Amino acid sequence: MEGITKSRIMDANGIRRALTRIAHEIIEKNKGTLDVVLIGVRRRGVPLAERLQNLILEFEGVKLPLGILDITLYRDDFSTIGFQPVVHETDVPFDVQGKQVILVDDVLFTGRTARAALDAMMDLGRPQRIQLAVLVDRGHRELPIRADYVGKNVPTSRRESVSVCLREVDDSDEVLLMEKPG
Repeated sequence: MEGITKSRIMDANGIRRALTRIAHEIIEKNKGTLDVVLIGVRRRGVPLAERLQNLILEFEGVKLPLGILDITLYRDDFSTIGFQPVVHETDVPFDVQGKQVILVDDVLFTGRTARAALDAMMDLGRPQRIQLAVLVDRGHRELPIRADYVGKNVPTSRRESVSVCLREVDDSDEVLLMEKPG
């Protein structure tokens, strides 16, 4: 992410603690793991969903089904993200019909990514319920969307951005508050 680093919001331990808390909250809110599935929003939502899957396995002895959702074609800014945007495969190897779906993403900002993920989910079937888990909620919603599970709320200005770095993608675990250039 371009910009100047203002501060480190979370380090590796902070991310681990936040995900541990979210895993416990998922189990508690859903009264266990029956019919609960995890779906990571491609890119950084996928490793976060994998980490939640491992934590829930550790706590409950149940390995939740895990899927990967690519929302590229569902974005409302599709025409502005490039002439030939890279579309990756959606891989949800189970039926979502009647399931408690936990959509996992890294940052909740305007709500537009979450809306695109909801649209993509509905093309896969009709879950019983969809819940949203995010590592960081930075505010500035443009749509009436909220997360059910939040690792950390971080008030930001429009001139700031939040950069989530995960070892599976970026070789480090940290969340940075960045000042946008200009």
